[in-house]
Amino acid sequence: MKIAIHHHQIGFSQRWIDYCEEEQIDYKIVNCYQSDIIQQLSDCDVLMWHFHHANPKDVKVAKQLLFSMQASGKKIFPDFNTVWHFDDKVGQKYLLEVIGAPLVPSFVFYSKKEALKWAEQTTFPKVFKLRGGAGSANVRLAKTEKQAKKYINKAFGPGFRHYDPWGGLKERWRNFRLGKSNLIDLVEGIGRFIIKTPYEKVMGKERGYVYFQDYIDGCTYDIRVKVINNKCWAFKRYTRENDFRASGSDLHDYSKEGIPLDTIKIAFDISKKLHLQCVAFDFILSNEYKPLLLEMSYGFDYTFDQFYGYWDSDMNWHEGKFNPFGWMVEDLIKSIKPEEINDLN
Repeated sequence: MKIAIHHHQIGFSQRWIDYCEEEQIDYKIVNCYQSDIIQQLSDCDVLMWHFHHANPKDVKVAKQLLFSMQASGKKIFPDFNTVWHFDDKVGQKYLLEVIGAPLVPSFVFYSKKEALKWAEQTTFPKVFKLRGGAGSANVRLAKTEKQAKKYINKAFGPGFRHYDPWGGLKERWRNFRLGKSNLIDLVEGIGRFIIKTPYEKVMGKERGYVYFQDYIDGCTYDIRVKVINNKCWAFKRYTRENDFRASGSDLHDYSKEGIPLDTIKIAFDISKKLHLQCVAFDFILSNEYKPLLLEMSYGFDYTFDQFYGYWDSDMNWHEGKFNPFGWMVEDLIKSIKPEEINDLN
């Protein structure tokens, strides 16, 4: 058996390579951008590619290639069930609602007239989101009907940039004050008001729909819960100062104390129900302290020195360091039957 890995300096791939070398698992590096990629994969049984939501080349080709390989009978990571809804909050709304998951009440409109009518009848504040983005990018608070209508008119008019330069600059300034970035980063942030990101140049503006979620008052943190191969770990992410957003704040609490076990149980249940290889859920607690889901993703931060234990699907706690990237490789290997190895070659 041989595993093909598309390697990039950012992401999971180096961890997969390290694990394969440590465990003496046969692998090869491939380039999924090249025209002969199918030939490169001809002697492989598995393709692993941690593609990025904001890389325009990845967005153009990753799902198409991965799903083609899956259709041929080969194993892939991430597979269709795991990733079709990646970086698509609207798709996740439909998926989570149809299985009865505890999603924060969410609303999507494809008609300006219907959206404006809804804004006149609903309560505020509401959280406005574009369907893509990470680290709280493209997430804004509509405190009033007037603000919501402003977003609606823009969504069905000139549209939104995929990168919010003003929000990005504020985040760069916050990190600069905390000593986490430098002056060059600030200058680049100012330049983003004029110079578009490579992703924006390829994808254009976001328009033609609006997506809102209920605002849950009093939340000072969210809970990120990750599940791979019937194993789960979690941590808290605190909100920025004078802000309601926690994702991307880099203000974390990694202790298991204070993590509601209901979030772990729900995460295991959804992961099993949807047949997800790998998933990160973002939970908040309602005013009744019931877990509510905000969104989900197959990709997440790839540094793990802070974690010292995980739960299994029977809710047993396992103390100690762990390697979730190795779990990804192990899960794929276990999924291959001996007769399937190279049966298409």
